[in-house]
Amino acid sequence: MSDFFSTDIKFLKGVGENRGKVLGKELDIHTFRDLLYYFPFRHVDRSKFYKISELNGEMPFVQIVGRFVNFQIEGEGAKRRLHGVFSDGSRMMECVWFSKVDAMKDAYKLGVDYVIFGKPQQFRSVYSISHPEVSAYDPSKPPMGFMGVYTIPETLRKRGYASRLIATLVKNLFENSRFPEIPSVIPEEVRERYNLMPLKEAILQMHTPENAAALNKARERMKFEELFYLQLHILRFSRERGRVIRGLVFSKIGKYFNDYYFNCIPFELTGAQKRVLKEIRADMRTGRQMNRLLQGDVGSGKTMVGFMSMLMAVDNDFQGALMAPTEILATQHYETISEWGAKIGLRVELLTGSTRAKKRREIDEGLRNGDIHILVGTHALIEDNVVFKNLGLVVIDEQHRFGVAQRAKMWKKAAIAPHVLVMTATPIPRTLAMTVYGDLDVSVIDELPPGRKPIETIMRFDENRMEVNRLIARELVAGRQIYIVYPLIKENEKLDLKSVEEGFERIMSLFPDVKVCCVHGKMKPDEKDRQMEKFVSGEARILVATTVIEVGVNVPNASVMVIENAERFGLSQLHQLRGRVGRGSDKSYCILMTKFKIGADTKKRLSIMTETTDGFLISEADMKLRGPGDMEGTQQSGLAFDLKVASLSTDGQILNIAREAADMVLNAHPELVAGRPSDTDKTGEKLPLSPTSIEIVRRELHIRFARTVDWSQIS
Repeated sequence: MSDFFSTDIKFLKGVGENRGKVLGKELDIHTFRDLLYYFPFRHVDRSKFYKISELNGEMPFVQIVGRFVNFQIEGEGAKRRLHGVFSDGSRMMECVWFSKVDAMKDAYKLGVDYVIFGKPQQFRSVYSISHPEVSAYDPSKPPMGFMGVYTIPETLRKRGYASRLIATLVKNLFENSRFPEIPSVIPEEVRERYNLMPLKEAILQMHTPENAAALNKARERMKFEELFYLQLHILRFSRERGRVIRGLVFSKIGKYFNDYYFNCIPFELTGAQKRVLKEIRADMRTGRQMNRLLQGDVGSGKTMVGFMSMLMAVDNDFQGALMAPTEILATQHYETISEWGAKIGLRVELLTGSTRAKKRREIDEGLRNGDIHILVGTHALIEDNVVFKNLGLVVIDEQHRFGVAQRAKMWKKAAIAPHVLVMTATPIPRTLAMTVYGDLDVSVIDELPPGRKPIETIMRFDENRMEVNRLIARELVAGRQIYIVYPLIKENEKLDLKSVEEGFERIMSLFPDVKVCCVHGKMKPDEKDRQMEKFVSGEARILVATTVIEVGVNVPNASVMVIENAERFGLSQLHQLRGRVGRGSDKSYCILMTKFKIGADTKKRLSIMTETTDGFLISEADMKLRGPGDMEGTQQSGLAFDLKVASLSTDGQILNIAREAADMVLNAHPELVAGRPSDTDKTGEKLPLSPTSIEIVRRELHIRFARTVDWSQIS
């Protein structure tokens, strides 16, 4: 590795021992490389000077040449502020400082030419800039051009650090006589194939771009670099898992599967369900462990696919297990699967934290001697005293709700790791699935069973409540059931939000002849289950709840979902809640109640819900609005890397190209898989690298991922 890249930052002009420690602790800048890769979070155009007469309230940042004609300090104590009147010779504007008032007043002189830079704001026809950047004007020097703005945390701002300091340090680094020593980071074969900007030029343009076109080309190069190594890292461990981890061979489709498929299924499987079952069948014949993610919208038939996959295990003399995150969901799965299994003579049991000791002993005996074919349960399945005779397939529902270590424990239930099928009703954008779940093969059920009517989603303001109540009353008269979801359990004076407790009282008074039940997260599990059962059985017609009903409640008779303060929920959560209705043959409604005064972004988010019921479109929109780190489940699932330039929200095309390049490199060099030759003969296009390039790849993988976990081993 180049000595230049690894040089301690303290040796850079303008840093030194003390500042070097601060940069390392606060900004994770320890070496010259770290500083070069500390890119601006935005760029401002300082290529021209504006006149005050040209300003408008929409301009992001401007610079103006002129003179201060007056300074005045106003207010006292913490409310002191400095007002400076600035003139460009024809018009005047204000500059305002709210801190370091005396220092600012002493720093600038009246009648001297300065360049002020900042974001203009307009109030009553007067423009002002708060805390402008002020520098002496030199008419012999042209405008600076594009300038980078660097992230400076508040802790450093209070110590006098500013974006300008980072820009100065980067400039010092560019002027270092050893700057040309920047080593290659992407193999030259890859760079030439994809026509990428050389690294040295890209870094220069990222910090101090000549123009917008050069900046865009540099960004593309740096995004590719990040995503190429990210995909290389994920794919090599995925291949290593396929090489090292043996899988059970399910060689036949036998009587259980065939009996159920040909004689018992009450409806025709969709084309998507059949396709996914074929993919699973192919996986389980290879001799490698299946590790497959099954995505499908609410009501798309994932449970049926999971059940029929477990039938493949049973046909090959293995047992199946289905693990769900809550007792309600586990019980619901058990009731469904035991009903299906009874038709073909399967023994299906349920194990949760509430299972009594006598029943536990029966289950323990049945698991050990093989009498139990399928076990459904919660976290209780991973307890050490739960021992299977021959576990062959684990189906995990809504797996992001389980910790990594919990999922890994299921592997230890068999001498050879069981096949794993992970199911989620939270649609994951393809770019995120390729990254967070890059080691899993991904199947998608993208069809709904025939007969399902689309849910009509309506946004209504508090002022429309009478109209909403009439809709609820009409559906109740027709014999349907209603969900009403609130963001809070108790009323909170600090938050202007509706609560379950006040909502429960209001709904009972509005509909006195209808039984209403209530469920929220602070209830004891037994009481929560009792209340839930009242709604599931139809005894209660209205369920008032928090988001505890987001996953797993299946009441086909429910036709209305009312979500109070819908502006407080994310798109994925709203989509999950909406999925609680529309499960029967009746027309269903989802009503998003919100305040009249909401921001433009919030209104856009809620409008997306009214325009589509496609969970994948919604998840893509959600990621663009909120970013990948906020998507439900990604934090728990191992988003253990830091993208500095690329975005999983917007750079899907570059991600696809980077993945293609990583795949071709690994096809040509299987020795890169965990550092030793692979016994798998990968087909597909190859991109051979020189010995020098292979060393570059090894070095970069070590630098970037030495501290991360191999999530593929514990999915």
